Amino acid sequence: MTELSRTYVDECLRGDGGLADAVARAELPPAFEEAWRTRLLPRPWFVPASETAAFARDLKGLFDLLVSLPRRLFDGDLDRYAAEIGIGPALAALLSRGGSGVPATFGRADAYHDGTAYKLLEFNLGSEIGGLEMAVCNQGLLRVPEFAEFARVHRLGHVDIAARMAAVLRARARPAVSGGGEPVVGLIEGRGGVASYGRMMRAAVEAMAEQGLDLRIGEIGDVRTGPGGKLTLDGTPLDLVLRNFAASQLLEDPGGPEAAEPFFRAHEAGRTVLFTSLESGFYSNKSALALLTDPRWSGSFDAEERALVDRVLPWSRTLHAAGASAGGGSPAPAASGLADLVDLCRERRERLILKPGAGYGGLDTFVGWECTEAEWDKVLRIAVERGGHVAQERVVPRPEPVYDPVTGTVEPWIAALGIFLTDEGYAGAHARANRADGGAIVGLSSNPDTRMVGVFSHP
Repeated sequence: MTELSRTYVDECLRGDGGLADAVARAELPPAFEEAWRTRLLPRPWFVPASETAAFARDLKGLFDLLVSLPRRLFDGDLDRYAAEIGIGPALAALLSRGGSGVPATFGRADAYHDGTAYKLLEFNLGSEIGGLEMAVCNQGLLRVPEFAEFARVHRLGHVDIAARMAAVLRARARPAVSGGGEPVVGLIEGRGGVASYGRMMRAAVEAMAEQGLDLRIGEIGDVRTGPGGKLTLDGTPLDLVLRNFAASQLLEDPGGPEAAEPFFRAHEAGRTVLFTSLESGFYSNKSALALLTDPRWSGSFDAEERALVDRVLPWSRTLHAAGASAGGGSPAPAASGLADLVDLCRERRERLILKPGAGYGGLDTFVGWECTEAEWDKVLRIAVERGGHVAQERVVPRPEPVYDPVTGTVEPWIAALGIFLTDEGYAGAHARANRADGGAIVGLSSNPDTRMVGVFSHP
């Protein structure tokens, strides 16, 4: 555990410092309150500032490596690259639509701290990642006098994710804004998406309003093309669309790709900016990360790049579907190589987790050390039949003590840090946390006991 976590919990146990119920007493704005109040951990998470900043610099280097993969490994052939990481032709064509070839540097890296360093679990790229409102929790805590004093004494700080995001959106929207005013931004979901994600979207709108930005919520079918090719929502011209829909949503919707065409045309004409383009999906696939640790490709990276990969990424391999091509001329493992990889995964069951390359939230993820040998063998067979699953070496997160003000007990918790990255570098962090004995997957979609938590840095 970190020394500051122990100090915080000790003060909670003394019961005279007002920290124990600081989160419960924090005044939060109404949309954030509705979306997150019942899902908040009773205390914030603490991270060393210098260590987190260094990891963010490594993430920028890793992002640059990821977007270089088609050129570096496949002579710039995006179709070969897509086939290698398990992206089919229909999805690849959609991801390519409206792209520039250089996706925006925007994303959230999910990482564990293993007690020695941060290790990357996955790199979620694109504006649909959500979570930009979570610094509201930090701001609410800082208005609680007892916590404000603790923060002053221990020199706590945080980066406001919404403020960094607002700066990015203003800069991206500038070419489409007429008259030099503030941009109007459409926060646009796929069809039916607002019903599922509306509470979080309203919290994001609320946080961005504090930054002076006007966000309007809608679904892809609500957007129209107005005079001159500018997109409109309920008759209001949009200078920028903050994309909250994923390419997979469009493919699952029979009319999705067609409904997205006006977004691409408006972006290409410079009338309404689409942030971010769908091409981010080429690089957030977990199989892209697996390429970086695969020895077949090690000669394509110099010593400094290999050191970066070794420092940040756990061992990862993609289990291609049996008999599948690996993308036209790339050094794909033969059938015997796939069999050897499956055997290795079978032997390493207690050290591996198996994830879908394009999955999210811990869904369809299998944990080797929580499976019996028979269960794991079945999972591996299914993964090879379907293809596109990634086996990743287990990262054991450092547990931290959390005081529960309701029960008066202290329990160890683990957290997956979500570290945001923009063109300007580190853009803040939040965390998802579970009890240390609550299962290996820390995800809101897959574990109802998962809690959200604000992150503060300290010297």
